[in-house]
Amino acid sequence: MAKKKIAAKNMELDAKEFFSAISDIEREKGIPKSYMLEKITLALVSAYKRDHEGITDNVIVDANEETCEVRMFVKKDVVEVVDNPHTEISLEEAQRALPRAQLGDVLRIEIKPKNFGRIAAQTARQVIIQGMREAERGMIFDEFSAKEHEILTGTVTRVDERSGALSIRLTSGSEFTDAFLSTGEQVKGEAVHEGDRIRVYVVEVRRSTRGPQVLISRTHPGLVKRLFELEVPEIYDGTVEIISTAREAGSRTKLAVWSEDPNVDPIGACVGPKGQRVNAVVEELQGEKVDIIKFSEDPAEYVAAALAPADVLSVIELEEGKSCRAIVPDDQLSLAIGKEGQNARLAARLTGYKIDIRPASAPVPSEGEMENQATSFSEQADEIEE
Repeated sequence: MAKKKIAAKNMELDAKEFFSAISDIEREKGIPKSYMLEKITLALVSAYKRDHEGITDNVIVDANEETCEVRMFVKKDVVEVVDNPHTEISLEEAQRALPRAQLGDVLRIEIKPKNFGRIAAQTARQVIIQGMREAERGMIFDEFSAKEHEILTGTVTRVDERSGALSIRLTSGSEFTDAFLSTGEQVKGEAVHEGDRIRVYVVEVRRSTRGPQVLISRTHPGLVKRLFELEVPEIYDGTVEIISTAREAGSRTKLAVWSEDPNVDPIGACVGPKGQRVNAVVEELQGEKVDIIKFSEDPAEYVAAALAPADVLSVIELEEGKSCRAIVPDDQLSLAIGKEGQNARLAARLTGYKIDIRPASAPVPSEGEMENQATSFSEQADEIEE
């Protein structure tokens, strides 16, 4: 008999412990009480329905934190003849509980938690746990969504020996999540080991069945832009603006900057005293070359600057589309084109112009030759982007 009394006592719902547990969850996990109360209410209703076939939407839960009471009721219509005992109650039985009951009234009959079966209790527990997981995922998603297109510092937790892909633990505020950095989003030649801390660019945050999925990159041009924002106060406060970036990760980046303030040198601001600012970015990029040029609304001037470090004699806009022909000294042709066409590709991507580069001694090309050459470097740039 003693065992039965103990079992019955354990089945009772201790309301004080109930609300204390919710407060602990809010304090430890940051999940609001209102959210948890909603999930627990649904759990209790779901548990009761599972144990009582025929129950519809006539079960309600009243959780009162002020009085530390949790009560469950089933609503039943007062009728002469009962067809469904789960939703109806006879007038005679209703009047035994409430003498003033009349036909057509709706009675709220309290359900004692001790009447829940084992399966019902398990169901409630599962729904509560699921609710906590959903809340945690929602909080993580909200936290990292606010970090889209920003830089985060993460810790490498695993290096896949076969593919070279990295698992990275990212932290933001009080939340953390694991992200996957594929080899395609890593800079070639970078040596990374478990335990290393590296900076990554948050490209996008997606919802998935397993929780938030944070897409990160080390090759995205946005990484360079954000690094300069961290190093150059004039960019951070808006005095200097980064108009465009073009990057081939691990090799070279071109950056077009501009300032409305005529007293501010945008290139000088990015370079910094004795090159300190740009050197800090280059160091983070493991020695990647960075060309900083001044943006100009004059296409000829802009394209000429984009082809740096080569000298450009003249730039002529062509009639069809955004294309132009740049004339360079004969001894600057290879420098303007760059190794495997890299300098020309990056200049085309930075300015948005198709660039036909020609030496000063070359004859003027025919219209067909000019069109083909003008598109060659831009097509190469498109292939790189894809």
